[in-house]
Amino acid sequence: MAAGLVYTESEAAFLGPLRREDEIFAYNHTPPSDPARRRALLGAILGSVGERPVLLPPFHAAYGSNVHIGDDFFGNAYLSFVDDVEIRIGDGVMIAPSVTLTTTGHPVHPARREGFGRFSEPIVVEDKVWIGSNVVVLPGVRIGHGSVIGAGSVVSRDVPPMTVAVGTPCRVVREITDDDLATRVAQRPPNAR
Repeated sequence: MAAGLVYTESEAAFLGPLRREDEIFAYNHTPPSDPARRRALLGAILGSVGERPVLLPPFHAAYGSNVHIGDDFFGNAYLSFVDDVEIRIGDGVMIAPSVTLTTTGHPVHPARREGFGRFSEPIVVEDKVWIGSNVVVLPGVRIGHGSVIGAGSVVSRDVPPMTVAVGTPCRVVREITDDDLATRVAQRPPNAR
């Protein structure tokens, strides 16, 4: 698995104890009025969790224990982690609704998919990344520091730091520069309605 080779469900059966299904169910059904319980459950589910995390339910994870998130993480509703191997998310990352991060794919040839044949490669999301709604991040991808992934994108290759990338397949459309500091400022122009 660690080498990215094809493996079957029976070959992965030894990972069963790493699944956190009951804890994920409990987290998704904990009332918003009980943030302490949510925080405790998140610590029990994830491989590691930083300070001040926000993960809006419901969310799903294949294991949970292979997900590592940093400080000041924000994950909106319907976030899915297919974490057969590690997903590492840095500090200050924001993820919009209905995003899937999948470390696992399946071979193209049907004979290689017998026994639920699959392969897995880790995902890394570096610090201060923003991932838009309905994005899918595929196995083996690294998203660089400060980058933005546009809504609806399918990220199948690495994204360099401080870039905006969009589309299916996701491609870099521009760098993020200091000019972006002046966009969407708090004050509206005097003639704006």
